[in-house]
Amino acid sequence: MAVLTSAEILAACQDAASQAEQLNCVVTQLLLQDQRDQDYSSRISLVYSAALVFLMQAGFAMLCAGAVRKKNVQNTMLKNLLDACGAAIAYFSFGYAFAFGDGSNPNGFIGTTNFFLMDFEKYSFWMFQYAFSAASATIVAGTLAERCQMAAYLCYSLLLAGFVYPVVSHSIWSSYGFLSSSITKVNPLFGSGMVDFAGGGVVHLTGGTTALFATMILGPRRGRFHDDEGRKLDKPKDFPGHSIALQMLGTIILWFGWYGFNAGSALITTSKERDQLLALCAVNTTLSGGMAGLVALFLNYFILERQTGEPIFDLVMAMNGSLGGLVAITAGCGVVEPWTAVIIGAVAGVLYLVGSHALIKVRLDDAVDAIPVHMVNGMWGLLAVGLLASPSKLELAFGEEKPHVGWFYSWSRGSGDARLLACQIVGILWILGWVLGIMMPFFIWLDWKGWFRSDPLEEIVGLDTSYHGGLILMGGEESVNPEYISQFKKQRSNMRNRRTSRLNPHVQSSMDEEQCDDFGDGDALTEPDNLTGTNMSS
Repeated sequence: MAVLTSAEILAACQDAASQAEQLNCVVTQLLLQDQRDQDYSSRISLVYSAALVFLMQAGFAMLCAGAVRKKNVQNTMLKNLLDACGAAIAYFSFGYAFAFGDGSNPNGFIGTTNFFLMDFEKYSFWMFQYAFSAASATIVAGTLAERCQMAAYLCYSLLLAGFVYPVVSHSIWSSYGFLSSSITKVNPLFGSGMVDFAGGGVVHLTGGTTALFATMILGPRRGRFHDDEGRKLDKPKDFPGHSIALQMLGTIILWFGWYGFNAGSALITTSKERDQLLALCAVNTTLSGGMAGLVALFLNYFILERQTGEPIFDLVMAMNGSLGGLVAITAGCGVVEPWTAVIIGAVAGVLYLVGSHALIKVRLDDAVDAIPVHMVNGMWGLLAVGLLASPSKLELAFGEEKPHVGWFYSWSRGSGDARLLACQIVGILWILGWVLGIMMPFFIWLDWKGWFRSDPLEEIVGLDTSYHGGLILMGGEESVNPEYISQFKKQRSNMRNRRTSRLNPHVQSSMDEEQCDDFGDGDALTEPDNLTGTNMSS
């Protein structure tokens, strides 16, 4: 951006024929300079907001690391890092083009230009959207913790960030998307279009739905719902995380990053008062997250008191409840009143508890409760917009009056217009159907190829040992049975020998015995019964 001094502005206007023309030229140059200053400030603010959203990767990493057992910490954190790395390349190569590469012949489903950022210079906008795509991919990390293979995880992450998420993003956020509510959209759906202000559906519902389908195919962690013989447990076994402090740190980092997520989205709107809109988003984000945390904490306390007579204040419920409230307000943070944000947060806290208990009822294993937090409350947030979007706040967000508002406001006007609510429902069904159609077959294929779930022995000794050379835990509550350790070492020794044999066909068979002897007498143990039979694939 070229910043002109007063002397340069006067010099640019000195050729004007008359004093009036010269004065008009100076005023025009000053107005252009002011617009350039605003564009400069917007780009800087957008990059800063993108950095806040990217910081959420640290929050996800801390939350997941604290929620898993010690033997899987390194593996879980690496998968979070792979999300950021893989999403960067995928979104650079294809993702942005599919999401916003409209070109000269746009369509409502997918973008077709700007692959590898060719003919593109809006780098601040790309950075902001990349951070969103990485966040959507990372949502799944915690759900699949402690049992997913590394290669499968990276493949899913690339597919989600490079194709699945961008198509959803294009359909809703591109001005040409078939669900778009942009003021430049011609003939929007039902005359309204779907409103997802900061990504409650685009980011959170997409990621949460992917997590649901993934855990359905992957299955629960060993021992969660079945014993070592494959018999169903009367009561599911809890696998408490090894560090509540890391979970708390992750939650606070995520909340902090959410201000870039929600308030930063105000910077890319057509609002004429973006400063006011940004502040409204921040306030609504705070209120919804706070209310949801309180509701989840005390409602869980009340339920435990009724069920057991020994209630506790469960910090995990409070943390996840707050995150559920933050997800729920994301879709409508710029189009609802502050008092409405409190209601949205309260409902989100209840829905989180209901969703968390429902997963256990149907025996789906979600290590960090990402499904009730992101999927359930992502849907609720979209519905809340259809019910509670304020006429004045819609005008603030879009820069002009919107004919279709929240259903409750329509009732207060005596019309009962539910077009916005209908658009929100169509949007939810579209996201669910799109993710189901792409990710479910992909996960089934990974599972069929044997690339999805870790080997039972790898899971038992811990993925840190299996994939990263970490030490096997030999003491404490998470110690590993020596029989499993012996079998794991023998398995790895056999793998090394087979690899050596392929490289050197003349290798002596005595090499196997020499390498196995290094592990000691424990290797003479027979294979544990609970690694045989049908339970091998559980």
